[in-house]
Amino acid sequence: MSLFSLEGHIALVTGSSAGLGKAIALKLGQCGAKIALNYHRDRDRAEQTLTAIQKQGCQAILVQGDATQEKDVREMYEAIAQQLGPVDILVLNAGVDIPQIPFEEQTWEIFQTAIDFFIKSPYLLTRACLPVMKQQKWGRLINISSDVCFRTVNNFSAYVTAKQGQVGFTRSMATELAPFGITVNTVAPGWIPVERHFSEPNFQQKKESYENTRVPVKRVGIPQDIADTVLYFASEESSFVTGQYLCVNGGVSLM
Repeated sequence: MSLFSLEGHIALVTGSSAGLGKAIALKLGQCGAKIALNYHRDRDRAEQTLTAIQKQGCQAILVQGDATQEKDVREMYEAIAQQLGPVDILVLNAGVDIPQIPFEEQTWEIFQTAIDFFIKSPYLLTRACLPVMKQQKWGRLINISSDVCFRTVNNFSAYVTAKQGQVGFTRSMATELAPFGITVNTVAPGWIPVERHFSEPNFQQKKESYENTRVPVKRVGIPQDIADTVLYFASEESSFVTGQYLCVNGGVSLM
């Protein structure tokens, strides 16, 4: 078996029709995993991603559903189990834009949205996938969080609070599940421009400023940087690594 091969494994990547999730799904598929692509609303975009993965020769399916809703999660898992088999690699990537505004303007609704996507969703998905992982004595839980937990970011309290919750989830679940051959790790990207960023006002100036003043390696990250890291955590080569929170940001968190 080649290095980092995922042959024989089934991966669910939530929020994977675009952005980081798409890159992660493509990478895991390239390395042999069967892929369940999750999307919530944009089916056309999801189908384009599905086509791209299938062109690699990868077996993949689409599963529609809101990763924050218990009924949707249950139905997604059942559909994957029937069409591909039980999930043993779970990439918890589904997210939502949270406004970067002063604390006084951050309503509880904003906090609740952040909690739903970054804590409730991982809880529901893990509950669905865990029984078979335990039975098989093998599994990978991989959170996609953010490097904001390890540096100062103003006016972002709801997002940072919820993302920090993923740190506790990762550490506690890692020790609980280690005896079952299940690892739990978190990838914490820095600023990684994806499709939705490219049309923002002053994107190019923001990108150049970030590269020149914030990033020791003098470039912004690309989705492939995150996908490669997820591949490591998903692979057999990382079997002795669990409970880790790895910042992938070109050294930004060292500044």
